[in-house]
Amino acid sequence: MSTKITVALLFGGPSSEHSISCATAGGVLAAIDRERFDVVPIGITRDGAFTLEDDDPAKFALDAASLPVVADNGTRILWPQSTLSRQLAVALPDGSERVLGDVDIVFPILHGPYGEDGTVQGMLELLGLPYVGSGVLASSLGMDKHFTKTVLTGVGIAVAPWVTVQAREWDESAAAVRARAERLGLPVFVKPARAGSSVGVSRVDDWAELPDAMAVALAEDSKVLIEAGVVGREVECAVLGGRPGQAPRASVAGEIVVSGRGFYDFDAKYLGAPGVDLVCPAVLTDAQLAEIQELSVRAFEAIDGAGLARVDFFLTEQGFVVNELNTMPGFTPISMFPKCWLASGLSYPELITELIDVALAWSEESRAALPAGVE
Repeated sequence: MSTKITVALLFGGPSSEHSISCATAGGVLAAIDRERFDVVPIGITRDGAFTLEDDDPAKFALDAASLPVVADNGTRILWPQSTLSRQLAVALPDGSERVLGDVDIVFPILHGPYGEDGTVQGMLELLGLPYVGSGVLASSLGMDKHFTKTVLTGVGIAVAPWVTVQAREWDESAAAVRARAERLGLPVFVKPARAGSSVGVSRVDDWAELPDAMAVALAEDSKVLIEAGVVGREVECAVLGGRPGQAPRASVAGEIVVSGRGFYDFDAKYLGAPGVDLVCPAVLTDAQLAEIQELSVRAFEAIDGAGLARVDFFLTEQGFVVNELNTMPGFTPISMFPKCWLASGLSYPELITELIDVALAWSEESRAALPAGVE
């Protein structure tokens, strides 16, 4: 009988970050400790079908010419029918079913809506399946830039000034929206409130560009942020949640050095476009490093985070300003989150193991807290 831990790896999904999630899956499949873990790869198609995928890292390599996707192969994952079971099965295209066995932990490496926003986390809670990462509340807060800023402002953490715009407001009175935005000064960044990987983001250097930027953002979300441009170094810090009774910990910081582009966009993040360098560790004083680590942990705890997060800052003349908080940050081997932990002494395979072990420790803590006889 196998003593390995069975990990259901969830990736893909309906969001515009589908391919990045697939690329992350490729990285995890290649690096996970196979002596400790058995993996059940579960791909989610763009239409939302849960399929049994190939355990093949090469299939999901990030290639600018052909971004990886989850194709519908006709299989369908059959989730447990109650919280009394953790057994997964799969319905095959010929109509037969095959039992996959019990799953010990789910690793949802999903980015964007319908995955990073609390929806999948809620499904897993209803099924009684332990999972890696933040819960429903933190995931939904972290996904929504408006509410992330609102919460962080409430605990005294500086954020970039912003205006939130609903699609209805823009349609009814674009002039009034522009008047509100003009108080922020130029440049501004126009962002979908609930998207990541810089999808739908535009820099506006002239107010005549605002309508086009709003159209791009509204194509991704019905709620948009117009955010003041902040002058400062772009620095990021990775956070790992602690085991029960332990505090979260923060990595060394990394820096995004933009030299030949308007900002750190999707192509620069994932497709190797020129004009951006990732420097890790960032050159900071001891006091600055201590401050960014303390602020990162405070931000993580403010949204009730668990598992992992990346907190993005601007280092201005007045100090650190939080730009965004990501509860499922880019997790490909070349992403900033693993780079920061590698520079802090934790390799990519070790990072994967740590995330799973921490989630399992919290699951055991939760089970131990239940009344006798209740599972």
